[in-house]
Amino acid sequence: MNSWRDRFNKLGGRTRYVVCRLFIHLAGEEVAPLLGVLNRTGRQALDAEGDLEILGEGLVEICQNLLQLDTYWQSAANEGDVFWEEGEAGDYVTELFTDSAQRYLSEFDPQQSFPKKDEPLSVAVTHNVIVMITAAYKGEVPELETDLANLNALKAALKALINLHYQERLEAIQVHFSPARFDEELTNDQLLLNFPELIPL
Repeated sequence: MNSWRDRFNKLGGRTRYVVCRLFIHLAGEEVAPLLGVLNRTGRQALDAEGDLEILGEGLVEICQNLLQLDTYWQSAANEGDVFWEEGEAGDYVTELFTDSAQRYLSEFDPQQSFPKKDEPLSVAVTHNVIVMITAAYKGEVPELETDLANLNALKAALKALINLHYQERLEAIQVHFSPARFDEELTNDQLLLNFPELIPL
């Protein structure tokens, strides 16, 4: 992303905004508890009403859980862009938010009840989970501004997101996931049809 335009704007002292979105596909019965983490942090995000500190804490928890489940990662994808105007970056965040929210089975229901940590899941458990993370930040983070379709790069990217929270550099955070309910299942066919950008890891 380091084009001549980037260098020119850097010389002019302008603020560099980056907006990126990560897709991570996990598969296996063992990934079901991740839905509990995602639902809990989703509720906290709604209650936080945009408080970046609380949203960031939820992002850290999600990233840490994803890192612990790396043996179940199946495929991934990422996209993003650089902006020199805050308003343009905000528009792109909104565009990605709308797209993620319209993805298959990604409609979050804050009213649904979900099992506690020590309770078994009593419904049919999906074997596929997609996590979509959109983040906006200031400055440069090479770990997020590269192709993340390999295991090591994806691990580095998730750690970079955690660091951005602690460095207080995050400008926006959004997390969507499919399926967003415990009683829904994302089949392999639905996965291929609705998330065509995924690349096997």
